[in-house]
Amino acid sequence: MTKRRDYLWLFLFFIVFINGFEAGGYQASLYTIGQIYDLSITRMGIFASVELLATMLAPLVLGSWADRSDKLKCILILLGIQGVFSTAIFCSNVRAVFVVGIFFLGLTTSALQFISIAALAEVYPLSGKRKIGFMTSMYALGAFVSPLFVGFYLGLGVSWRTLFIALAVGSAIAFIGTMMNRQGSGEKAPKEGDENFDGKTFVILGVLLLCVVMCIYVGFENGFAFFVDTLFTKELNSNSGKLALSIFWAVMIPARVLVGLFSKHAKKILLVAVVAIPVITAIIAFTNSQYPVMALCIPLGFASGAIYPSVLTILMRFSGDKKAIATAMITVSTGIGGVVFTALTGFMADALGMRNAIMCLGAFFILSLIAVLSLSAVEKNSIT
Repeated sequence: MTKRRDYLWLFLFFIVFINGFEAGGYQASLYTIGQIYDLSITRMGIFASVELLATMLAPLVLGSWADRSDKLKCILILLGIQGVFSTAIFCSNVRAVFVVGIFFLGLTTSALQFISIAALAEVYPLSGKRKIGFMTSMYALGAFVSPLFVGFYLGLGVSWRTLFIALAVGSAIAFIGTMMNRQGSGEKAPKEGDENFDGKTFVILGVLLLCVVMCIYVGFENGFAFFVDTLFTKELNSNSGKLALSIFWAVMIPARVLVGLFSKHAKKILLVAVVAIPVITAIIAFTNSQYPVMALCIPLGFASGAIYPSVLTILMRFSGDKKAIATAMITVSTGIGGVVFTALTGFMADALGMRNAIMCLGAFFILSLIAVLSLSAVEKNSIT
């Protein structure tokens, strides 16, 4: 009897891709949405934070449900909810519908990201680590493509809501693909004593230090990504902000692949990244021409892209036999960073100007630097 071809991993990758597509598309659409609803920059930051608040709540509200249930069934339910609220935003002009819809999109995309990674590791215990490395690149790929897509249809005079019907279609494709490949997919679990054993000790301090790094990184990523279009429009008198955002996301793809290839040096890579980001950000803040700023988005995106896979690689060492709990802690910290720093960027932009707001955002990486430098001491004292 011929073994059925296994395509489940492909649709799990696609789920993460459309999550990145939604995130990058919403970031690229924020300035246009602000004009449609007559929002100040501060209110634009609050609008952005509604979705990010939901991403923070998702692992708290849905994490234990996913652990107790069939993860693929959970994914199907969440894709259905995502499709419903994407369609609602596309069909309605009411601001309240948009806000509620964005909240549920944040909830579902966050949960789908978290559960898809867990499902991939569970279904593919032999190749899961390698596949997860490529999975993080799929998010960046989606976030790279979507600003180009948004810029294209806005240039044609098509409604800004087109993003959300595209998301609904993507959710439907992912739903059908996952449903069709639920049965007969996966690998046999490895036997005890195989390579890549990380120990069973859960080092809470190490995990918390990584949470600090991810909180600040995701806060910066969202603060910069949501407002880079505004920076180009207001400060540089340019309409190239969406292209700059796509460049920022595009270079994250090779960065994340390279981190996977050189995972043994994850801590050194992380250290270089948390130093490079504030330096590049400060240069951007003092640059008055659109072209140098666009060029600087390349090293900025490369350094930013290296952080997430580096943190996940190091996390495996500190999480022991509680990897789900550790991953949930990381996910919550990213939600906190996204909510707090995105809203803070809006407030700072109104109070201090967009350039100073971007520079202040980068300054928070001093805390990340301290956290990364502390990891070696914690590992030496805690992991035997």
